[in-house]
Amino acid sequence: MAARAALLACTAALMPLSPALVTPAMAAAKAAADRPELGRFGFDADGMDRAMRPGDDFYRFANGGWDDRTQIPADRSSWGGFAVLRDLSDQRTREIVEGAAKAEPGTTAYKVGLLYQGFMDEAAIEAAGIAPLQPELARIAALASKTDLIRYLGDGMRAGKRSPIGLGVAQDLKDNSRYAAYAGQGGLGLPDRDYYLDDKNPKFVETRRAYQAHIARMLTLAGIAGAEQKAAAIVALETRIAATHWTRAESRQVEKRYNPMPVAELGTRMPGIDWSLFLSSAGLDMPQLIVSQPSAIAGTARLIADEPLAVWQDYLTFHAISRAAPMLPKAFVAEDFAFKGTVLAGTPQLKDRWKRGVDLANALMGEAVGELYVARYFPPEAKAKAETLVKNLIAAFDVRLQRLEWMAPATKAQAREKLAAFTYKIGYPDKWRDYSTLEVRAGDLLGNAERAARFEYQRRLDKVGKPVDRTEWGMTPQTVNAYASPVMNEIVFPAAILQAPFFDPKADDAVNYGGIGAVIGHEISHHFDDQGRKFDKTGNLAEWWTAEDATRFKGYTDRVVAQYGAYEPLPGRKVNGALTLGENIADLAGLTVAYDAYQLSLGGRKAPVIDGFTGDQRFFLGWAQVWRSKYREAQLLQQLTTDPHTPSHFRPYVVRNLDAWYKAFDVKPGDKGYLAPEARIKVW
Repeated sequence: MAARAALLACTAALMPLSPALVTPAMAAAKAAADRPELGRFGFDADGMDRAMRPGDDFYRFANGGWDDRTQIPADRSSWGGFAVLRDLSDQRTREIVEGAAKAEPGTTAYKVGLLYQGFMDEAAIEAAGIAPLQPELARIAALASKTDLIRYLGDGMRAGKRSPIGLGVAQDLKDNSRYAAYAGQGGLGLPDRDYYLDDKNPKFVETRRAYQAHIARMLTLAGIAGAEQKAAAIVALETRIAATHWTRAESRQVEKRYNPMPVAELGTRMPGIDWSLFLSSAGLDMPQLIVSQPSAIAGTARLIADEPLAVWQDYLTFHAISRAAPMLPKAFVAEDFAFKGTVLAGTPQLKDRWKRGVDLANALMGEAVGELYVARYFPPEAKAKAETLVKNLIAAFDVRLQRLEWMAPATKAQAREKLAAFTYKIGYPDKWRDYSTLEVRAGDLLGNAERAARFEYQRRLDKVGKPVDRTEWGMTPQTVNAYASPVMNEIVFPAAILQAPFFDPKADDAVNYGGIGAVIGHEISHHFDDQGRKFDKTGNLAEWWTAEDATRFKGYTDRVVAQYGAYEPLPGRKVNGALTLGENIADLAGLTVAYDAYQLSLGGRKAPVIDGFTGDQRFFLGWAQVWRSKYREAQLLQQLTTDPHTPSHFRPYVVRNLDAWYKAFDVKPGDKGYLAPEARIKVW
């Protein structure tokens, strides 16, 4: 009888309800379940400024209402579509890490919970004071020679400590089947060399003064004598390091950063330190080192030799305190935030402790958190639809390549081969990182942080001599971002970005193609931008374009540099068109290809009009919506100085180069955003 009842119940579950049995409440629930996250079709029409002509200011037209109503949260330096999703990801991650403490002891989940709990135990942190950091400060104070200093710097690489020369392991750019050791410039406490060397911008001058005062206060909090004099010497040392650094734009030139050198020759070519000792202390016992910025590394090596040991000890002492400050008592946390949060980014209020705890868990055990995240928050249907979008974008890009007039036929054929060899990763890795050897101890927050850093460094070091793991991810699933890896010839989209406003399975296709579709196209095109094009279909750094192709391409990219270099987000501070070139080309190509893919998806049908908007209008509004953003002035200055991305609220203006935008919104000569047809840049 029970079996028959169960069978009848299953049969009933498979039968549709008759209309008479569907109640108004059930119908309302179904309608709500089918409704997009934003607006009626996936776009927040209430956030528009309909009084603004789209041809005068498209960002304002699409987002002006949102901009007028939105205040940047007190604990943020900027706010917008990315930040909203990051906030959602943080809230979800909080539930995960708080619940992880109840997992079985010894499991990876339990380690995540223990790490988070250790950060949240403020009473224990206050009671311990600076004692957990004292062994590290004692090690620095005990350095008796430059040999000791070099050994300390090398070993510090394993624990993520501040060093004027960075070391690490990554794929060899010209033979990506193997791993190589790399060295790059580093050592600055301020965001960029310009903060030290630019005397014309009063904001940089003011920041340098604030930085020196901050160093003195941190040393004083730690009980270090002579804090004022030591702070001045530290800033002077970092200024000399900054003078050796390449600019951000110079460092974008990937072929100039590939400089293999035999370790036996380093002492002659870049004298000043014992390279053999430095590398062996870092665990890099390899015959060759690839140097990213040779003149900077050579200059820094001389500084290591020439500057007094005591100054280097003061430098290391401050940076040890600075690195540990978020995990120390409140006085250190407050001083650390007052400078890094308020002076550098303009943020008035420290984030709640749980948010900082989530940040720590993501930084130290991010993939372990991600495994728990996707099990709860990333449905298979979202992954399937995103994969369809990727395939459509790749197909649309291939059509663009076939029709390209400025590229030589032989080069075009190789470009299509490279595109056909693409791989893409959606949502999360196929296999998860093994954290079984990572030790996490209750009541040892600083120790846990160092052990986690050493675990990650050793994990990378253990790759040397082994086949490259092409399943590995460079971002966690809970990260709201995406990336292209030229050396792997792949594009990667973590789960957390596959949500509204970027992507919503229930939204109108036009909005999705204008949002995540353009982002997918953006990442695809990075493999063909001014730097990505220097990698062949296997992902190796190689020149496969003809000289004529490169010259014609540069003609286009020079125009991109000039167009974006005219934008002025801050008075007297324009976008650095050379620094942001790769991202701006990618925006232009990504939106162009996404538009093609959207048209292909219609299969020859005419898109419906929804709420008065045509399909093309909804496509471009979807693009503008993902870039709604607001910045604090200090954060905007930092982005303009250091970030290869144009500030988000200027990124919608790329539509000025697409003929379809003019037609969609009836943009005419005389409109402020109008570009004459010959001035519109069409790279792909």
